[in-house]
Amino acid sequence: MAAPSASAGWAQLRQQARSLETQTENLFHTYSQFSSAASIPPKPTDDERQTEAKIEELLEKASYPTKLRRDTTISQLARLLDSETTLTSSALKQNNLSLLREKLAAHRRDLNRLRSTLQQARDRANLLTNVRSDIDNFRANNPESAEAEYMLQERGRIDRSHEMTDSVLSQAYAVQDTFNIQRETLASINRRITTAAGKVPGMNSLITRISARKRRDGIIMGCFIAFCFLVFFFLS
Repeated sequence: MAAPSASAGWAQLRQQARSLETQTENLFHTYSQFSSAASIPPKPTDDERQTEAKIEELLEKASYPTKLRRDTTISQLARLLDSETTLTSSALKQNNLSLLREKLAAHRRDLNRLRSTLQQARDRANLLTNVRSDIDNFRANNPESAEAEYMLQERGRIDRSHEMTDSVLSQAYAVQDTFNIQRETLASINRRITTAAGKVPGMNSLITRISARKRRDGIIMGCFIAFCFLVFFFLS
C-alpha cells in the first residue's frame, strides 16, 4: 500500500489511522487464538509467524518507505496539525491525535503481553509433552517397573473396593443394632402393659369381653354383607 501524499487532508488521514486500528485489533484476535489452541506445537507455525509479522508491520516505526504503518500516519497528522491556524479546530484535532497515539501505545503493550502469554502456553505444552515422553520411554525401557506400577494401581483399586465394602457392612450392622434396640423396647412395653393389666381387677375379663364383642361385630357385619350380596345377585 502506497503512503499518502503530504497534501492529503486531515479527514482522510484520520480515517486511514482508524482503519489501521481496526486491522490491528482483528489481527490481535487471530493472534490470541494461537495461545488458546487445544494442542500448541513446539514451534510457531507459518500462520502464527505471518500474523505476528503483520502486527509488527502495523505497530513498529517505519523502516521501509514503501510500507504504511500507523506511526507514519500519526506523524503526518501531527505535521498537518502544526500547520493549523484555527485554535478551536486545532484543539479538537489535538485531542483526536492524542487518542490515536494512546491507542497505538496500548496496542504495542498488548503485543508484548500476547507474545509472553503465547510463549508461556508453549512452554507448558512442551513441558507436559516432554514429561509424557520421558514416562513412556522409561516404561518402554523398563518393563519390570511398568508392570510393578500396574500392580500397584490394581492394589489401590482393590483397597478402595475393600474400604467401600467395609463401609457398607458397618452401615448394615448399625441398622441391625437399631432394629434390635427397637425390638427390645417394644417387648418391654408389651411386658409392662401385660403386668399392668394383671394388677388391675377385672381388666382381663374386660379385655376378653371386648375381644368377644369385636368378633361378634365382625360376624354380624360379614353376614350383613353376604345378605346384601345375595339380594343384589337375585335382583340383578
